[in-house]
Amino acid sequence: MRGPFRMPAVERGERVRWPADFGRRFMVFVDVEEEFDWAAPFTRSDHTTTAIRALPAAHRRFADAGVALTMMVDAPMAADPRAIAILRDVAGDGRSKIGAQLHGWVTPPFEEVVGVRNSYAGNLPPALEAAKIDHLTHALTEAFGQPPIAFRSGRYGLGPSTLGMLAARGYRIDSSVRAYHDYSDHHGPDFAAIGPAAFVRDGMLELPLSTAFIGAARSQGPWIYPKLARLPLVRGGMARSGMMSRVALTPEGMPVAAVIAAIDALLAGGEQLLVFSFHSPSLAPGHTPYVRDARDLSAFWEWWEMILDHLARRRAVPTSLDDVLASLDRRPAGADRTVTG
Repeated sequence: MRGPFRMPAVERGERVRWPADFGRRFMVFVDVEEEFDWAAPFTRSDHTTTAIRALPAAHRRFADAGVALTMMVDAPMAADPRAIAILRDVAGDGRSKIGAQLHGWVTPPFEEVVGVRNSYAGNLPPALEAAKIDHLTHALTEAFGQPPIAFRSGRYGLGPSTLGMLAARGYRIDSSVRAYHDYSDHHGPDFAAIGPAAFVRDGMLELPLSTAFIGAARSQGPWIYPKLARLPLVRGGMARSGMMSRVALTPEGMPVAAVIAAIDALLAGGEQLLVFSFHSPSLAPGHTPYVRDARDLSAFWEWWEMILDHLARRRAVPTSLDDVLASLDRRPAGADRTVTG
């Protein structure tokens, strides 16, 4: 049994150089998935797909703000006729897109033992991971009439072979990396050496979930934070004192003030594309730890209102999957062009 996958740091030639007119942009990814008990053991069958009914109203809110949604859809949702109809309607706005999200434990073929380690699809034997990707890709193509070109491995479960498999199947974009995060203590991948910048590797454009360090010692975050992995009390103390915190761009578990500080840190550091993400079950109370009741749901939307207002003040504009790919293809002469259509 091989150890957890550790993604090597991004080399200078891999980092994307956007066109001169790209400016500051942001994207919103939605993990469109089944509802399940986050505290319970993984299971193939104990889930529902009711929260999707909240997506149309959520989409209207985002659309009114000019925000396109990139909806990363997994196998149970692609098998639900009601979910398919709702997602088709949302994608009909002309800017929102359907992508693929692999939850291996609920995606055929079912050959592995269900458990924490195998919940990271990149830990599976490559042939089995590939077979699950093929099943999901076929299901989404049948449901929506065209193959997906964007992929996310659930639980950020990228493996050493995943990007090559995706490129060989016509995918162009992956968003399975959570910048500066290390899941190896739970058998998951280690992205501690990966920052928030977009990069090209193994024929794929990688768009990590944007993450920044904030606080007085933020410049030392990429170096010192991994060294404190086994000292959670120290990490907590640094966060409470304002010395240093690691903040991902998501409404789930991230206070709005911290995310605003992270946005400012990312923009000050020269990042031109910010990537936000959340889970579709958070659109209805009672399905995730982040939105347990009506009060939490109200706070969820207040979070987005403040974040979108701040992005507008910082002149960061919403962008779509198609816009990003078009900009990638217009990169300066000499930029890496290994991602092809």
